[in-house]
Amino acid sequence: MLTTALAGFGFLLSLIVAIGAQNAFVLRQGLRREHVGIVVAICAISDAILIAVGTAGVGAVVAANQTLLVVVTVLGAGVLLAYAVAALRRAARPQALVVDGVDEPGGLAAVTLTAVALTWLNPHVYLDTVVLLGSVASTYSSPWTFAAGAMTGSVLWFAGLGFGAGLLRPLFAKPVAWRIFDLAVAVIMIAVAVGLLLGLAG
Repeated sequence: MLTTALAGFGFLLSLIVAIGAQNAFVLRQGLRREHVGIVVAICAISDAILIAVGTAGVGAVVAANQTLLVVVTVLGAGVLLAYAVAALRRAARPQALVVDGVDEPGGLAAVTLTAVALTWLNPHVYLDTVVLLGSVASTYSSPWTFAAGAMTGSVLWFAGLGFGAGLLRPLFAKPVAWRIFDLAVAVIMIAVAVGLLLGLAG
């Protein structure tokens, strides 16, 4: 049982550790110390739901529905591009990038909606967490133990990313660091969105 749980733990981390839209947002909120608990909770709970859905066998149904995959992919690409534009705007305004004292904190509603959108409108979440992880879980004699390990990995990853980001605050006390970070985020978002659309066209 422990081996199966650890397998789920490691497999989940291999899927979500790469920097993407969701991770970049969690990191940014952690650096700014704005609504970190809410963002971490949304990401971890969403992952748990999607992992459960995939383990229950819904992943195969989603993968077989081409129309649904197209809709989710287009919406996801749109969200990523919108987030990229927002990042570019932040990078263009140094006065909005200071960690303490100058920037107005993001509203709870806006932060919550962004976290939800970057999670539930991201096609990679469905393809990786629901379809891929669900398929792998089904190969184990105790798929729900595998799923529990994966859920644990998700909670630890997002909590570490969000609450551990404070260790980098001295670096991000300078506006130039925020500018570089937001430019990198924008490039990643655009690259992922373009990749999704090209994959859809191909």
